[in-house]
Amino acid sequence: MVRLIALIISIVLQIIAASIALRFMKLTKYRLSWILLSLSFSFMAVRKIIQFFEYFRGTPSFTWQMIDEWIGVLVSVMIIGGVILIRELFYSLKRAETDRLRSEKRVINAIINTEENERKRFAKDLHDGLGPILSTVKMSVSALNDRIKDPSGMVILNNTNHLVNEAINTIKEISNNLSPHVLSNFGLTSAIGAFTTKINQTKAVEIDFKSNMESQRLENDKEVVIYRAVCELINNSILHSGASKIEIELNKHEKFITLQFYDNGRGFDTSSLSKEDTKGMGLSNIETRVKTVEGVFILESTPGKGTSALIKMID
Repeated sequence: MVRLIALIISIVLQIIAASIALRFMKLTKYRLSWILLSLSFSFMAVRKIIQFFEYFRGTPSFTWQMIDEWIGVLVSVMIIGGVILIRELFYSLKRAETDRLRSEKRVINAIINTEENERKRFAKDLHDGLGPILSTVKMSVSALNDRIKDPSGMVILNNTNHLVNEAINTIKEISNNLSPHVLSNFGLTSAIGAFTTKINQTKAVEIDFKSNMESQRLENDKEVVIYRAVCELINNSILHSGASKIEIELNKHEKFITLQFYDNGRGFDTSSLSKEDTKGMGLSNIETRVKTVEGVFILESTPGKGTSALIKMID
């Protein structure tokens, strides 16, 4: 009785398995490997049905036993053939995944390049469009120096001249932040050095920047990615961590470029970044950008012990 129950359960399960496998054939585009495996499930169910009828016959039939054994041989052959051929299916899935990642990377690269081009265009428009207008205003205001004798008028004139100078300097700063000419003309090390020097002058935080690359140049995409990452990390440290000191090292070791960043701020729990609603867009953008140039971005932080980051990529 126990054997009968086991046979019935086996028949039901194998029929279900065979029907599911046969329904998946369309999804696999009727590949031979999956057809063989599906048929093997079907013949396994047939074997169990034969054994079910032999159970009721009582005396085993030599003919049915031979049929059962040869079906077993056929099932084994089909399983071996299916397993050997199914590698093609896995390779196809792997190729599809690789193509998807490449397409995704091309799209992200296009977005980043478009963003950088727009930054350059906007910076140029500010510098070449609004800059000359303000310079003309400054010249006009300066021309009034000899014509205005009233002390109150001179105060207003000097104040106007000061405001125009502030506006010109602000435009230059905004233009440079949008598209740093130092980065395009002199390279990554000089650009980061100029940016950190400017931050040090504000006394908001002390930044120690070291590099063994000096005037060595990288591909434009990689220089832009690293520079934007440094700016974002420094900005986060100033705005959120309360750090008083930042250490940055940009080095080249054989084929690899590494950027190491550390601040002595309050730190945070990095597990919170896994939550979509709390994940910082800045850190997410860094990770996305670094991936587009075949690099890795690792962020480590502990509450009360500061934050460190590593960017590593092939030169």
